Amino acid sequence: MNKNRLEAFSDGVLAIIITIMVLELKVPHGSGFDALLPLLPVFLCYVLSFVYVGIYWNNHHHLLHAAHHVNGPILWANLYLLFWLSLIPFATGWMGENHFASLPVALYGVVLLMAACAYVILTRLLVARHGRDSALARSIGSDGKGKLSMLLYLLAVTLAFVSPPIAGAIYVGVAAIWLVPDRRIERALSE
Repeated sequence: MNKNRLEAFSDGVLAIIITIMVLELKVPHGSGFDALLPLLPVFLCYVLSFVYVGIYWNNHHHLLHAAHHVNGPILWANLYLLFWLSLIPFATGWMGENHFASLPVALYGVVLLMAACAYVILTRLLVARHGRDSALARSIGSDGKGKLSMLLYLLAVTLAFVSPPIAGAIYVGVAAIWLVPDRRIERALSE
């Protein structure tokens, strides 16, 4: 099967996710800076989630650029990834509205963890479809950043019940790890 419809659908869903998140930012009733202060937790959650959705969009784009074709299981794995990403606006809103309370911070981490697991499933199915010697397989390699991210998400979910700020710092740290451009796919395709 051609991958173009999968890419177009995924891009549309990710655009909708970002739109939903920004709609959670309510306009304050005052006109001064003091009216913005209560919105700070919601805004900070929005920024973090926007970065995460952007990271997934970027990596998904590179991943599918390296793929030549997809099949039914890959389509379902992609939908599974989009399902977890579609929960980011809910988790973001709940965490921001409750000023980083333990359970919302933990749920945010669960959503991030499950999205990471779904991404791993998608990459493994793509590698299986294209072969272990493909440029796609070489570019993914052992996926150390992906494994480290999942471990850090698990740690953060647990720590959310002890110290939500530490859990939040871990989420920011994982995002920072992924903000550094990953050139593996581009390198593998140019070889």
